[in-house]
Amino acid sequence: MAMVALESSASGLSALNTSLDVTANNLANLNTVGFKASRTNFQDLLYLHKAQPGVENALGDRTPLGIQIGLGVRVSSTQLDFTEGAPLTTGRPLDVQIKGQGFLQVQVPSELGTTAYTRAGNLSLNANREIVMANNQGYRLQPSIVIDANATSISIDSNGRVYATIAGSTDPQLQGQIQLATFPNPGGLLQMGENLYAETAGSGPPLQGEPGTDNRGTIMQGFLENSNVDPTREMIDLIRTQRAFEFNSQVVRAADDALRSVAQLRR
Repeated sequence: MAMVALESSASGLSALNTSLDVTANNLANLNTVGFKASRTNFQDLLYLHKAQPGVENALGDRTPLGIQIGLGVRVSSTQLDFTEGAPLTTGRPLDVQIKGQGFLQVQVPSELGTTAYTRAGNLSLNANREIVMANNQGYRLQPSIVIDANATSISIDSNGRVYATIAGSTDPQLQGQIQLATFPNPGGLLQMGENLYAETAGSGPPLQGEPGTDNRGTIMQGFLENSNVDPTREMIDLIRTQRAFEFNSQVVRAADDALRSVAQLRR
């Protein structure tokens, strides 16, 4: 019936609209440090089984095919792509890139879950000389690292040890240790905005440790991880979504014309 076609096409338009939203967000964050692109996954809906395959016919044979009519599509999930982004050279001593797996840990307000995780390594110092995220919230790095007030330069090695050269001294002094967290399933993390992720039951608990240990990535000072959004692929997805939207719109018009014709049979 034309009503089934209308409902199937309407579900397609709704699912494609979600896909368009995901693609738009990916492209909008093309230059967002540490951003990870998402992909929209689809799945078909229930089916009307007007005739089951394999049913015995009058001759005692099994029918090879049946009559099954699908009822449309829906979005099954949006899937994060944790492919590493390209390195971006900055030369700033508090800019760090995680080369490999892992997340920096930052302290957030209790209503947000106390601890959040990020791949954005653009860091800074606050008024108390603590290393914090370089954003308008200034979330504190965890475990907390405080830089000596007399420090003239800061260096961070590949294992996350933070050193400061103190005025009047030639030997760098250890200020703290950056730790990274990994997850059994990073795709299950909750996206919070502000380049932050939160732990969920789907992600599993964080496994904390020093960079370079237990398959964790290493730290590169003076670099940032660029967004992993591939603009070419996103534009191809955008064109595919537009075309699919147009095709579903045509089905809606065709089904509407069919219903109009049926309604006019009474005249």
